[in-house]
Amino acid sequence: MQGARVLVTGGAGFIGSALANRLAADNDVVAVDDRYLGTPANLDDGVEFVEASVLDDDLPTDVDVVFHLAALSSYAMHEDDPTRGARVNVEGFVNTVDQARRDGCERVVYASTSSIYGSRTDPSPEDMPVTVNTGYEASKLARERYGEYFRNHYGLDVAGLRFFSVYQGYGGSEEHKGEYANVIAQFADDIAHGRPPELYGDGTQTRDFTHVSDIARGAERVADERLNGVYNLGTGEAYSFNTVVDRINEELGTDVEPEYVENPIPEDVYVHDTCADYSKVSEATGWTPEIDFEEGIRRVCAQYT
Repeated sequence: MQGARVLVTGGAGFIGSALANRLAADNDVVAVDDRYLGTPANLDDGVEFVEASVLDDDLPTDVDVVFHLAALSSYAMHEDDPTRGARVNVEGFVNTVDQARRDGCERVVYASTSSIYGSRTDPSPEDMPVTVNTGYEASKLARERYGEYFRNHYGLDVAGLRFFSVYQGYGGSEEHKGEYANVIAQFADDIAHGRPPELYGDGTQTRDFTHVSDIARGAERVADERLNGVYNLGTGEAYSFNTVVDRINEELGTDVEPEYVENPIPEDVYVHDTCADYSKVSEATGWTPEIDFEEGIRRVCAQYT
């Protein structure tokens, strides 16, 4: 993407800032964020920062492309206040996209979630049945339905991205997320400082860990191709939490044992395993993940060695 004016909502957050900084090399980028989980310190000088909520009027939506990443992004955030979760994730999406539509924007790429696939060890394709067990999942599926509405009723190009377990480590902008950071980042920081990482249950749950740079690159490619519908962004490989701890110990030359704790999320709604089938986005754009699990762990641990 070159020479475009771009809006990234949630643009000072973890994924949003990675995307905004990437795009700012060749585009005019404005990042909107309410500072809940983001900070302008994550942004390069070439990105314009606007402190605002996606629920506000008069957002800076006079742009060529909207990347809507702003969200309350965890189970706990929604269960603590389901109404606020719905307002930010659903109403905020509709509010932002409708303002952009009225300002003449025709391209929207937004964040959905892989959690709606439930627990699966096999790679999950986009056309498989999905389920909703939490307020977070309900809000993201609602986004997908409203995305269809904006496409079918107004002719916008609208693509939803189902992210799989995005990480970077505390050496990047993920540190500001704190307790909401990916487990790779949290485990690495704990082990590097001699603290036992806390693993829910027995640590056998698996995730398709996807590096944020691959996510940002994928989002840009989807916008370039003006895609519609929903697309997975993941690696197609899954690793257990136990394996993450083992690999971090190997990389850091440590021997910190994890602490196994009771899972605070009810087992009947907890997503135990995830794995992406990314063939659809690969066929449409040529995108494939570039950073494998081993390289990702090395990058996360590099700041401690």
